[in-house]
Amino acid sequence: MRQLAKPGAPKGRSRRAVAGAKEKAVAGSFRRLCFAAVLAVTFFLYYRFSQLDDPCRGRYIHVCKLPPRFNTDMTRDACRGDGRWPAGACESIDNAGLGPPLADPADGVLTGEDGWYGTRQLALDIIFHNRMKRYECLTNHTAVATAVFVPFYAALDFARYAGQDNVTRDAASVDLAEWLKWRLLYDQQWPQDGHDNFLVAGRTARDLARDGGNSGGPNWGTNLLARPVGRNLSVLVLESSLAPNASEFAVPYPTYFHPRTDADVFRWQDRVRGLQRKWLMAFVSGKPRGTEKAATATIHDHVMAQCKASDACGHLPPDPDCATGTDHGECHSPVKAMRLLQSATFCLHPPPGGSPPSYTRRWVFDAMVAGCIPVFFHPASAHLQYRWHLPEDHAKYSVFIPEAGVRAGTASIEAVLRAIPAATVARMREEVVRLIPQVVYADPRGKLETVKDAFDIAVDGMLDRVARLRN
Repeated sequence: MRQLAKPGAPKGRSRRAVAGAKEKAVAGSFRRLCFAAVLAVTFFLYYRFSQLDDPCRGRYIHVCKLPPRFNTDMTRDACRGDGRWPAGACESIDNAGLGPPLADPADGVLTGEDGWYGTRQLALDIIFHNRMKRYECLTNHTAVATAVFVPFYAALDFARYAGQDNVTRDAASVDLAEWLKWRLLYDQQWPQDGHDNFLVAGRTARDLARDGGNSGGPNWGTNLLARPVGRNLSVLVLESSLAPNASEFAVPYPTYFHPRTDADVFRWQDRVRGLQRKWLMAFVSGKPRGTEKAATATIHDHVMAQCKASDACGHLPPDPDCATGTDHGECHSPVKAMRLLQSATFCLHPPPGGSPPSYTRRWVFDAMVAGCIPVFFHPASAHLQYRWHLPEDHAKYSVFIPEAGVRAGTASIEAVLRAIPAATVARMREEVVRLIPQVVYADPRGKLETVKDAFDIAVDGMLDRVARLRN
């Protein structure tokens, strides 16, 4: 009988073949794993070193693409003359938000060609948005953005519905809140901490917090900052409420000066250093807020009275036809005001008062541009605000006279200022001149190379805040 093959022989060869195949497979997998690991390390090292060389690291900003009803539609509607907008609103948002160019009949210095415009405070929203469009570290990807800019024109929204009912004034804020809520749900890469998102408003915080306990009553302003969306956003305003844990940050009022180049800044600084100043002090006043009776007179009225009684004080009263309650700066000729401010050593800045209360006026910053040393009577006028833009050591650039003594008649403003040594005055004026670029907004159509303006400092402050919150 034919002997059959041993059943174990083929089986052994099969096992060896399978084992070899497994070894080859394991080896191949190991090689692929090693290759993947090397590739991962390579990409990691490339990313790390590229980040070290990335000048925008930690500075990327994503500009939220809001529907036009939240911004550009407002600028379009402002020029339609439908009666909702304040006088001159269309003209004031021309030239990228800077307003109409100034014409100086005296010596041709304060002109549009040299960067001077009739800028109004509500245009800050537009100016900031136009500057942000040219920011050097923009990104379309929210995942890599350190912060998100929300270009909602809150100041224009305030202006168009002033005097309307609360529902009408709040409609855009409600609409914005809903839009942002759905955006957060749609884009999971969007920074989920709302304080990473910021907007800019050319109004005071009290103008935008009607129901937040800091407003001028139940019929004043909007409730944007009193709503959850407003409390969760970081908001740059002209004056903060100074409320504890508020996410508002004060930035300078827009001035009339908007340099296009570094040379514009340096040329202006040289000019104000060499000016002859015939007045010891100057006051660009608004409409009297109180009455002739001392018991009801405001600090503004007391300062104006001392200025009028002094031969050393230059005073520019408001236009007699200017309506009460008009935005700061619109009751005076910009050229006349700047002429006065340039001719004085000290400029007086009492709180304008009013309801809701305001502690600062645009003239604080226009006067600094003129090289005039600011004199404050309330710490909220500047010392408790503008922390990003002004020195922490307030005595380096300003004088503080407590308003209680002025109200009581025991403090003479002129006597206090005359007692300051000439060398100290010179140092203070030089510090004011040094600060000029930090309190002006450059022309969005130009570019500063080595100088940081108010926009740059505000953006740096916002990015630093986000970094601190994340750490």
